[in-house]
Amino acid sequence: MTDPNRIALYYSPQSRATGTRVLLEELGAPYDLHVLNMKAGEQRKPAYLAINPLGKVPAIRHGQALVTEQVATTIYLADLFPQAGLTPALNDPLRGPYLRWIAYYGASFEPALIDKFMQREPAPITQSPYADYDTMLGALEAQLSKGPYLLGERMTAADVLWGVAFNWTMMFGIVPKKDVFVRYAERMTSRPAFQRITAADEEMAAQHAKAAGA
Repeated sequence: MTDPNRIALYYSPQSRATGTRVLLEELGAPYDLHVLNMKAGEQRKPAYLAINPLGKVPAIRHGQALVTEQVATTIYLADLFPQAGLTPALNDPLRGPYLRWIAYYGASFEPALIDKFMQREPAPITQSPYADYDTMLGALEAQLSKGPYLLGERMTAADVLWGVAFNWTMMFGIVPKKDVFVRYAERMTSRPAFQRITAADEEMAAQHAKAAGA
């Protein structure tokens, strides 16, 4: 009998989907990978565009539900497996802050990051979704200075999202290597789930590069 909780993850290595796969591992969730070789442009082919017209990963399918956008997959999966303890309940005082910092990733951090990476002039502060880059990052620094995790002493799915994000963005020099960010990223990336997926991603990415170049 098919497990009704089994997740289909549309995936490419060393992409934003990595964080979703790490989260699935942290949740102990049953899942199957549907791998796309982005180096060969498989994410732009009609079969995948029918799933996500933007041609991005991650996307997940759970039963009849199709979920795209990394923020949405984080919330959806953590709520689907509450027994893992990575999501505050609806009546938990931490639920609001938890949602705030997950939404902050998509609504403020990512737009600011892309503007900085592309060396684009940001919109005027009154029109910008993230105010300005330093203000956006300063709010994160202040929050992370309060405890080992975003919500203090409690680790949640939000930390999986942000831990992977800080690891990548500091690696490429988009986010400065401030002590609070470095310690936080190291705390999350030293976990077994991240280590397993990083090793698997390196092997898969090498195979994709070889296949795309063949």
